[in-house]
Amino acid sequence: MAAAAARWNHVWVGTETGILKGVNLQRKQAANFTAGGQPRREEAVSALCWGTGGETQILVGCADRTVKHFSTEDGIFQGQRHCPGGEGTFRGLAQLLELRVGPGVCRMRQDPAHPHVVATGGKENALKIWDLQGSEEPVFRAKNVRNDWLDLRVPIWDQDIQFLPGSQKLVTCTGYHQVRVYDPASPQRRPVLETTYGEYPLTAMTLTPGGNSVIVGNTHGQLAEIDLRQGCLLGCLKGLAGSVRGLQCHPSKPLLASCGLDRVLRIHRIQNPRGLEHKVYLKSQLNCLLLSGRDNWEDEPQEPQEPNKVPLEDTETDELWASLEAAAKRKLSGLEQTQGALQTRRRKKKRPGSTSP
Repeated sequence: MAAAAARWNHVWVGTETGILKGVNLQRKQAANFTAGGQPRREEAVSALCWGTGGETQILVGCADRTVKHFSTEDGIFQGQRHCPGGEGTFRGLAQLLELRVGPGVCRMRQDPAHPHVVATGGKENALKIWDLQGSEEPVFRAKNVRNDWLDLRVPIWDQDIQFLPGSQKLVTCTGYHQVRVYDPASPQRRPVLETTYGEYPLTAMTLTPGGNSVIVGNTHGQLAEIDLRQGCLLGCLKGLAGSVRGLQCHPSKPLLASCGLDRVLRIHRIQNPRGLEHKVYLKSQLNCLLLSGRDNWEDEPQEPQEPNKVPLEDTETDELWASLEAAAKRKLSGLEQTQGALQTRRRKKKRPGSTSP
């Protein structure tokens, strides 16, 4: 894909193989971008966010602890920064200074309305809110819920965090399939609303355009919309074939992008849960995504395809079916050989012995 066309991509996806993929759904094409020319699993992409230039720049967090700067205008990587210290992969990116938030962090999220405010949470690392313009101590530290009915301590495992627009509240989803709403203004510091969905760990969450509900995904590929006012289930969406890794709703349109370990990028229309707007197979396991928030997301005029380009769905589908057909032919050939050998043995057994007249 030409560099000039990269800025028209609708979705950017980070993969386990270290590739940044740009997907243009109007032209049904995808392009691979790597900083070094060849993909490396040591550079697996674990986090993406827009840079200071809005959607003209993407910050790409990699497993080798580098943050790469990618220009969507030029379609190239323009530099990188190594981030030493800490352990594990990036759990979120933002324009901020280094901050010590404790072990076991699963998610860091920046407040879109107040970029100097971030929230963190993880496994046995309760939800905390940090003001980067203030002290090095959190301005809010959530308190664990009360013991269960057996008087046993409830474990902590916050997997994702979102700031609710127009308020101070936050919502989290957990590895114990809970969805919780916190109000930092509440003196109890415990959730002001809690509900559960399914039986499996929730791995990703996104706010719907209205901000009154969230869509969550779990390790079994299930997707559901949860109302944040009453804590009830609003409905389920067509799920994935593997664990959900990334979810993002368009800020103003009823569109949801999802990706995960089944290597498929899906665009759902929230008002039509059973239908999919787009479904694109991208070969690699997908870890995270960025959905363009521009207003002309769907209305963009279709540009002519480059002469040497084949539509993404045709290319991927042809390769997938070719591999399946080759495997089927090998299996059929082996089966025919086995049947031929069995028939030969049967004929030998049935052949009568020779006798004299």
